[in-house]
Amino acid sequence: MSRRGRVTVGVLVGVFLLFTLLGWGIDAYTDYLWFNEVDFVNVFSGVLVTRLLLFVIIGLAVALIIAGNLYLAYRLRPLLRPHSAEQATLERYRMVIAPRLGTWITVLCVIIGFFAGLSAQGQWKQWMLFQNAQPFNIDDPQFKMDIGFYIFDYPLWRYLLGVAFTAVVLSVLGALAVHYIFGGVRLQGVGDRMTTAARAHLTTLVAIFVLLKAVAYVLDRRALLLEQHVSPGLYGAGYTDVNALLPAKEILAYISIVVAIAIIVFSNAGMRNLVWPGVSLAMLAISAVAIGGIYPLAVQNFSVKPSLADKERPYIQRSINATRAAFGLETTEDQRYQANNVVPPATLASDTSAQNARLVDPQLVSQAFTQSQQSRGFYDFGKKLDVDRYTIDNNTADYVVGAREINDDKLTPQQRNWLNRHTVYTHGYGLVAAPANEVVCGGLPYFVSGFLGDDRPPGCSSKTDEIKVTQPRIYYGEQSTEYAIVGQTDKSKNVEFDRPQEGNNNAEELYTYSGKGGVPIGSFFRRLVFSIKLTESNFLLSDAVNSNSKLMYIRDPRSRVEKVAPFLTIDGDPYPAAVDGRIVWILDGYTTANTYPYSQKVNLANETKDELTGQGQFALARDDVNYMRNSVKATVDAYDGTVKLYEFDDQDPLLKAWNKAFGGHLIIPKAQTPASLAAHFRYPQDLFKVQRNLLTKFHVTDPRTFFSGQDNWQVPNAPDEPSSNVKQPPFYLNVQLPNQDSTRFQLTAGVTPFNRENLAALISGSYVNNKPNLQILELPDQTVIPGPVQVHQKMTNNAAVRQQLSLLSTNNNQAQVLYGNLISLPVENGILYVEPVYVKTGNQDSAAPLLQKVLMSYGDGGTYVVLADSLKQGLDALVTQGKQNTNPGQTPNQGQTGNNNNGNTSGGSPPPSLSTELAQAAAEVDQAINNVRTAQQSGDFAKYGEALQALDAAMTKFQAAQQAAAGTKPSGSATSGPSTPATPTPTPSG
Repeated sequence: MSRRGRVTVGVLVGVFLLFTLLGWGIDAYTDYLWFNEVDFVNVFSGVLVTRLLLFVIIGLAVALIIAGNLYLAYRLRPLLRPHSAEQATLERYRMVIAPRLGTWITVLCVIIGFFAGLSAQGQWKQWMLFQNAQPFNIDDPQFKMDIGFYIFDYPLWRYLLGVAFTAVVLSVLGALAVHYIFGGVRLQGVGDRMTTAARAHLTTLVAIFVLLKAVAYVLDRRALLLEQHVSPGLYGAGYTDVNALLPAKEILAYISIVVAIAIIVFSNAGMRNLVWPGVSLAMLAISAVAIGGIYPLAVQNFSVKPSLADKERPYIQRSINATRAAFGLETTEDQRYQANNVVPPATLASDTSAQNARLVDPQLVSQAFTQSQQSRGFYDFGKKLDVDRYTIDNNTADYVVGAREINDDKLTPQQRNWLNRHTVYTHGYGLVAAPANEVVCGGLPYFVSGFLGDDRPPGCSSKTDEIKVTQPRIYYGEQSTEYAIVGQTDKSKNVEFDRPQEGNNNAEELYTYSGKGGVPIGSFFRRLVFSIKLTESNFLLSDAVNSNSKLMYIRDPRSRVEKVAPFLTIDGDPYPAAVDGRIVWILDGYTTANTYPYSQKVNLANETKDELTGQGQFALARDDVNYMRNSVKATVDAYDGTVKLYEFDDQDPLLKAWNKAFGGHLIIPKAQTPASLAAHFRYPQDLFKVQRNLLTKFHVTDPRTFFSGQDNWQVPNAPDEPSSNVKQPPFYLNVQLPNQDSTRFQLTAGVTPFNRENLAALISGSYVNNKPNLQILELPDQTVIPGPVQVHQKMTNNAAVRQQLSLLSTNNNQAQVLYGNLISLPVENGILYVEPVYVKTGNQDSAAPLLQKVLMSYGDGGTYVVLADSLKQGLDALVTQGKQNTNPGQTPNQGQTGNNNNGNTSGGSPPPSLSTELAQAAAEVDQAINNVRTAQQSGDFAKYGEALQALDAAMTKFQAAQQAAAGTKPSGSATSGPSTPATPTPTPSG
């Protein structure tokens, strides 16, 4: 290569290294600034130092081993080489390599060491756990070793063994190449094909490889407790593994040692040739096939298969016990629930749990929150809201809550310029909450907090703020995807949009951030760094960035906690809560492992996927785990971004190890958790889904019954879309289930028998004294109680109910009927089903679904069915049906819609033809609904309120006409909330 070519290559390599190192350096520096902001520098430094040390140590070790063997092969070259055509051909290579041998070896080994170091730095988690291992105080059932060995030690030993194999194999290949080039190994000519020195060198490396194989056989014995054995489909060593493979692995380990010695002896001290070492290696291979393959296969086919259940019984028991322990299922309360009451009892309407059944579906009311509590077009509450509970006036109830944030995608083109997006529209405002079982104003939630000025629709009354928030600004939220620049030198130069002015919705109040969040970027150096990192010149050119400016980045709560605690798996559903006057995001953190002996391995992404995944709920990574604990409750302050990690499971060895690895002060002890914060802890969804799915099989603790699979359950599909093959999500309820001493805020889900649709059990997860509690209410095997899919079909196929639902979607099919969460609730030794019915008017995505009816049934799901305007009304109607069924000679009226207060019910027969007056009233209702839809789509809340009032008057007139035709008196409005007298009517168009 010419001098100019060498210079060009050197410059290109230098530029590449400069930009690569510059990028790494900037990323590391900005990460340091971020960790310093959140006061977790020890995490940044601990991870960085560990990764650098592993990179250097492993990379250097591999490079030195290979370099040493390459240099040794060169030093052992023969001084005199026989003349041959082969050697003449190799002379040109020797002339190139020999003068710069050190350079060639150095370059090659540096490249190999670099990639080995890159691989090693990714093992920082295993190394830190290895160094800070904690005992589980539980022994595995086979080797009687503490479980901690498999969690903390085994993964690292397996990795180091792989590195050793790689180094030896590369050394053999490299040394063989050097010996060949310099004449130590020949393919042609008379005499020995290999010199004595080359033979000693290469056979020693092969012997080391075989010794490493002996170590691998020892580790393989432990690995049998982590692998899946085919027969029953469980993890851990089965009968064949324990009685055939384990002895085989031990025998092969001893054979490997003997073969390694034989290779050394026969190759160098004995016959001084490669025949007998080759025979030894062949014998090892034959032994591995015969002892490690054929013999276990024969045992499996001729001894185990004929009596599989009996042979595998103790090992199935091991897997059951280990899985239940690894996933926190061992304390599950499994109770029988007969559910033999199929007639609505007289006490149903007064039952507290029945009255607390949640009507407001967080997945469907987000748009209603946005339209009713929006105040500006760029505010948004996300695709799905959250459920929490609050105590107001000594009454604890569940609330649907959402944080009012700025959605960057909804900013106008003018608002989306750099200055507005990053310095003006920087934060949201307010936590909005609504009781989970109250609606007003034609189906809107009954808001109790989070108002901005007079943004409530006229005519839709709500209470004054009951959930107090002294700092309502949200700088850190789920929709905070852009960075924000906050802070000004002069308070009179407020530029951040804060909220509309009270009493004047068209005017704006401005604000300047005064919290401790954000990284100061007042210096020129930091502005230059972030200008390069974010590829934005305005950091250097814009007047909006000054000496008092702060930069907020990585602002969504889940990303902040994942960065602060990279050893945790974060639940997919963060939720906001008002705690001591501030809005905080609460997140559940899991410690996981995949090397728990005998425990069933599951894929987190698959096990936690359901109807809500991707619809406002994050999907978990596709990690295979067989140990999982909700060990941490994390919080992120919505105003200043402060991250705190609170210990929740104080017995988890993994969390103890991680806390020790980062100095012992990373996690706040459980005893120091504020009571006001603990009051908002809830059973985490993703952990519950994993546990629920495992309990479909592992609720069975008898190994013979487990093997038969006759009691297996399955998670039902979404009731309103059973063909979509998406699972029904669990639901948060504030209820008291059977055998519970008080009302609890708990996560509940129903399961059905495998390949059947009737209800098999109800599973609930709750906290008792701040400790997790799982409960199973198992129904009899031959129960007639339907599951969620069946009961939805029965209720919606009821003749009278189907007619009412058809009326809701009339008006040229412009109204769409949507079904909310179908709740299965055990009440009075029976099952109560509650499913809210929403109506979405128009085809626009921005149209808000409004809660119009409540579909309810009791017992078998088809005999007692009502479609009511409110929960109370539906309960009263079910009680009326139940009383009628107790009278001799009477049968329950199916499809009751609760039209009367005096106990008279409408049956399932078609309604009579409409009179002229009734038809005119129905036409007025249709027109009123059209007016509501038009006002709703326009976003004019004044017109919207007037249209709702007109609709209420038209409905009252329609009811009066209907009941006049039936000879009864009207008794209320169809759009009334829970406090309105119960008078639901067929609504012409929703």
